[in-house]
Amino acid sequence: MGASTLHRRCAKVGRMELPPSAATPGSTPRWQWSRLPTLSPTALYAALAARQQVFAVEQQCAYLDADGLDHRAWHLLGWSRTEPAILVAYLRVLDPGAKYVEPSIGRVLTTLALRGRGQGRGLMREGIAGCASRYPGAAIRISAQRHLAPFYASLGFATVSPPYDEDGIPHVEMLLAAPPASTAHPSTACMDSPAGLR
Repeated sequence: MGASTLHRRCAKVGRMELPPSAATPGSTPRWQWSRLPTLSPTALYAALAARQQVFAVEQQCAYLDADGLDHRAWHLLGWSRTEPAILVAYLRVLDPGAKYVEPSIGRVLTTLALRGRGQGRGLMREGIAGCASRYPGAAIRISAQRHLAPFYASLGFATVSPPYDEDGIPHVEMLLAAPPASTAHPSTACMDSPAGLR
């Protein structure tokens, strides 16, 4: 399939739209940490749809998102505080040894309606806190799109590799050093609680 055919097919999918009430500035998502087997079908579908929307459709990048690593990860879902709740943010934390020696954060996304409102920073802070509580004393590695390196650097990550190509997009590996044990704060997010999203 040629790039233009793929682009036309992706364009037909459209964008996942949120109601205006879900995009309220300053509204903190309700965080849900889950392993793959404990995600409800609704939550799993929402996460996979958001990943495809952002990484395949919006970035016009044809790649296999289902990479065989989801079962070796914690999944962090950020739900709107509307009824019904809508997925507005997502990331996954791969277990140490799944891809790197360290735990790694990846598939980081916020939905289009919430971008530019600080939700990505909140999502990453929750992800880092979750890593610290689940893997005390471990550094965190990410494979960051190169243009986002300054954002991740503002969270304490340092670039540790030269740029490389991943699915046609320049990336760099970045590392967040392990915090001293006394500064790691366990996450206060609910764990494995889809809260009515069954």
